[in-house]
Amino acid sequence: MRAGSWITGWRWRRATEVCLVVLAFNVQADNPLIVAANRDEFHARPTQEAGWWPDQPDIIAGRDLQAGGTWLGVQRNGRFATVTNYRDAENKHVGLRSRGHLVSEFLRGSLTPAAYLRGIDPDDYAGFNLLVTDGSTLAYLSNRGGGLQELEAGIYGLSNATLDTPWEKVARSKTRLAALLQTDQANESQLLRLLGDRDKGPIDEADSEHLPFATAHAITAPFIVTPAYGTRCSTVVRADRSGHWHFLERRFDAAGVSSGESRYSFRAAADRQ
Repeated sequence: MRAGSWITGWRWRRATEVCLVVLAFNVQADNPLIVAANRDEFHARPTQEAGWWPDQPDIIAGRDLQAGGTWLGVQRNGRFATVTNYRDAENKHVGLRSRGHLVSEFLRGSLTPAAYLRGIDPDDYAGFNLLVTDGSTLAYLSNRGGGLQELEAGIYGLSNATLDTPWEKVARSKTRLAALLQTDQANESQLLRLLGDRDKGPIDEADSEHLPFATAHAITAPFIVTPAYGTRCSTVVRADRSGHWHFLERRFDAAGVSSGESRYSFRAAADRQ
């Protein structure tokens, strides 16, 4: 095998669509929405750092410059959405829409979460997991099983299987978020520490059938570091009961070293679209 060819092979791409989202919805009265998320991606994939979009000035998000859309974003009126890929054995099909548009189209729109999710044609996309909220309700949809779910108050975890699949990194991160909420320490620094966890999961979760073992084991950690692929950014989003939103994105290079960050705060305005 040509040196490095496993990096660009479809098996590597299929097996490494790995991200992490932990979210608390209406668990704390003072902070009805708390989100901590890692975006894991190839370091070579072109990306625009989080900011207000010039063409959609009420949206704050990063941008995928290869396929369009975004993986996580907030609208000034209090809408939030995030998507992860679903890891499965299906080949990618030419002509499918970018999953990043599932986020940006929700942020641009005005439909309730459930109405928006009902309007999605699941066959238009490769495997996805989508969480959306308008501040009042939180809903989830995957095109790999489970159907549309309107979610109650609680703590949720998402990686690249369906919601709350008990992968060790998901369960560990949910437990840590719960502990922070119980001790009233769910602040930016503690949430970033949660996302920065580089401890690997159990060996039996490593997909060494399709990847070298060291790589397969590396991606079982909440924060991933490999030369070609890893955690590109950690994002913390918090909304308080007065309608103030706080958005922090911290970016990382291929060595897992912080390479910059962006911070934004605003007050939600329900009349702005």
